[in-house]
Amino acid sequence: MRKGRKLFSLNYLFASFFGALMIAGAFAYFNYRFSEYKFINFQNWIYYGKSDIFTPKQDEYTMVIYSSNMQDISQILQKVNKSNPIIAIDLYQKKRGKQNGVTYLTAGMNTLLKLIQRFNIYEVPSVFRIKKFKNFLYKQDSMIEVIK
Repeated sequence: MRKGRKLFSLNYLFASFFGALMIAGAFAYFNYRFSEYKFINFQNWIYYGKSDIFTPKQDEYTMVIYSSNMQDISQILQKVNKSNPIIAIDLYQKKRGKQNGVTYLTAGMNTLLKLIQRFNIYEVPSVFRIKKFKNFLYKQDSMIEVIK
């Protein structure tokens, strides 16, 4: 008489469990890896106000990336949460300084391109929060939103 295999065995149960665990682990790792927040170092990347180099003094900021030749900044700022000080970085590089509690900044083209690449900015105006990590290093603290 031949010995038959059971339809349900513990080996199949454990193999299924470990297979599902490995798939869930890989999914969680890649999900974490691609949702990582980015950093901005104001000591390495130089931003300019109207006549000075910007040095952050607050622990948190709301960053608005826009182009002054495409949008009216006053309309954009009406849609932005004003709970933190606002840094508005103009890709068109028009110098405005600080007005109505908003710090307007520009930078050289290489710095602007690094900013766009680092934060994966595909549309403007975009807005996100940054929070002080240490010294001049700030960490992205929210998802990037496109203002419509």
